Amino acid sequence: MTGTTDTTVLRSAQEVSSGALRWLHSCYRSGLGRFPEDATIDLADPDNVYKPLGEAALATGLLLREGVVGAEDSRIARETLDLAWEQLRGGDLLYERQLRYPLMTDPLEVYVHFARADYRHRALEELLDSLARLRAVRAMEMLPNRRLAVANARRVVGLEQQADWSALAAATWLGATPEPWMIDWLTAYDVTHTVFHLTDWGARPDGLPAPMRDYLRDWLPVWLDVWQEIGQWDLVGELLIVAACIGETEAGVPGWRALAAAQRPDGMVPRDADPVAGEPEQLLTDHGHTAVVTVVAAAITLARALGGASGATAVAA
Repeated sequence: MTGTTDTTVLRSAQEVSSGALRWLHSCYRSGLGRFPEDATIDLADPDNVYKPLGEAALATGLLLREGVVGAEDSRIARETLDLAWEQLRGGDLLYERQLRYPLMTDPLEVYVHFARADYRHRALEELLDSLARLRAVRAMEMLPNRRLAVANARRVVGLEQQADWSALAAATWLGATPEPWMIDWLTAYDVTHTVFHLTDWGARPDGLPAPMRDYLRDWLPVWLDVWQEIGQWDLVGELLIVAACIGETEAGVPGWRALAAAQRPDGMVPRDADPVAGEPEQLLTDHGHTAVVTVVAAAITLARALGGASGATAVAA
């Protein structure tokens, strides 16, 4: 795989990620992004607290998986995971939600990020394993990249499954290797998530079929340039993850420089080029996802360049 040898860019990725991680941690430590006292498993607005908690767990769990940051950032990552797990009542909220709504996949899709970092809930895993045997669950209709998300979550958690990865990949937009100029903003996110789940966030690079990988090597630099030019920093971060997952970290060099330039002094990376405004809670709601993708992109980029948990020398933080 191609890896970047530009240590300046690696340092930039690490510094931008460290700032984003510390901003995210500061938000949660100060009490932002928490469930209200009367929250129930019905979660009237799941995208406001519930989904972001899972995303914070994804970012911090991958940092710990890859082992490419210093002791202080590792400590912050672990503390953020602890805070998120506490908000989910040690997994009980996920279990109760899955029990009440057996056809929903979000409890599994959130749980996997904690399970990857060894936060386990055995009752939930037993429930998920039982539900997967039902025809009704297997027949659920969902977007192809979401079906990949569920399959990969089951793989990571260690649940019994019989996923046909070739068929799942072929059913996606990326699997058709369409005319690259037909991509739009929403489809770009679908493409990135297809790569994330087929490769398990870079841990299984061979999980991406060769035609899809070759297609991305040709067109990913073009797409990065397009969304970088219009200041869609959140999508730029997601495309940087793709670049790292397929071993094309050199393609992300301009993107890292752009994110470094866009980052605010407090570590927040705005989601786009629009003016940043709002109270701290609104800022977390609006820009927390961009912090997550920045941390994930850096973790995988550094891992591919330095060897990750398989013997990397951590960049001091």
